[in-house]
Amino acid sequence: MTTTGDDHTAAMTGPWWWERRRAAALDVGLAVVSAAECGAEGVAFARDAGLPTAVGVGFGILAGAALLLRRRWPVAVVLISIAITPAQMGFLLTIVGLYTLAASELPRRITGVLAGMSMAGTLIVALVRASQDLAKEGSHPPIGSEFVPFFAVAAAIGVTAPPVLLGLYVGARRRLMESLRERADDLERELQLLAERAEERAEWARNEERTRIAREMHDVVAHRVSLMVVHAAALQAVARKDPEKAVKNAALVGDMGRQALTELRQMLGVLRTGDGDGAKSAKPVDPVPLAAVGHAAAAAAAASRAVDEDGPCLADVDELVGQSRDAGMAVDLSVEGEPRGYAADVEQTAYRVVQEALTNVHKHAAGAKTYVRLAHRVSEIAMQVENEPPPEAGPSDARLPSGGNGLVGMKERVLALGGVFVSGPTDGGGFRVSAVLPAAVPAAG
Repeated sequence: MTTTGDDHTAAMTGPWWWERRRAAALDVGLAVVSAAECGAEGVAFARDAGLPTAVGVGFGILAGAALLLRRRWPVAVVLISIAITPAQMGFLLTIVGLYTLAASELPRRITGVLAGMSMAGTLIVALVRASQDLAKEGSHPPIGSEFVPFFAVAAAIGVTAPPVLLGLYVGARRRLMESLRERADDLERELQLLAERAEERAEWARNEERTRIAREMHDVVAHRVSLMVVHAAALQAVARKDPEKAVKNAALVGDMGRQALTELRQMLGVLRTGDGDGAKSAKPVDPVPLAAVGHAAAAAAAASRAVDEDGPCLADVDELVGQSRDAGMAVDLSVEGEPRGYAADVEQTAYRVVQEALTNVHKHAAGAKTYVRLAHRVSEIAMQVENEPPPEAGPSDARLPSGGNGLVGMKERVLALGGVFVSGPTDGGGFRVSAVLPAAVPAAG
């Protein structure tokens, strides 16, 4: 079982240069066995060299214990094994040292050179030992000449090749596992980054949807309720003087209220439909945040399309102006160019701009002369609402409150479609709102 990331780092709990305690215990065990083997072989070495037995045993134990350093200094371990090869000791030291060297991250040329030196040393020692044994037994030269080279080469290859090949295989597998572990860590980081970005996109989508809903609610409620307040103020002023006009104003207030309720019901119905579709799509089939963002975006797009299809259009501007006239505003409507069909969101945005501009006149310049101009051009539609300075406030002024978000909402709508929006006071003391919308809606990014 492999570990990745923080788990792999936490697994490095061994002492000194060992990553794990298990690896340290293994090396200690191998070093003890190697020291025992070399110590036993040191007896024969001391006898052949004419040294005290204790010296030969101590030398063998010290040389065999070098296996303890195989992970830290594999080159030194192999060099020690090569150095004691003429003493005919260190079989385990040679095998484990070559294996460790081949499995390490050292350059392959170093491994090849040291493996060649070890093989050459083993070959020479095997040749000399075999020749000495045959000479002691009194074998004939023909038999010796055929047996000694074969035995020496087989011994050299048998001692050197298997541990080197096994070490190369284990080293390659270890590097492959490290590469896979790094790729898994990178993938985990990328997934985490994607999840964070998906969460940010989802939060952005929610904010955009809340802003759009707030804009729609403002457009629907502010204008209708403003007209209702204006008519109610007029109704209060003429209730006793002109009963017929009071009845007319009361009927207009009722019409405004019913229209406002109708538009609110349509919007709430669209929101309920969008939420229902989103809930059905968000069943736990795929819990990935990106899928959730896709469902939310699809639901928001469906809701936006439904609002655009059911919303007002440029053909309703005449009725909008008429309602303002009925509320006592002097409005002049002029249309340039030949009207034609536009995209639903373009017509709705143009209507909302005119509606909000007239609402602002009701709020801030009641009784002022107002001019509404529409211009149908080749590739765009332009609209402008300008009012003259308001007259002095009278006793029938509605004193409508202002939330301060009307101009901001209009600008957001126009810029979202790639248009241009300008608003500000005029030199004569009035106020002007101008907007230009492209006839073709740019594709959403």
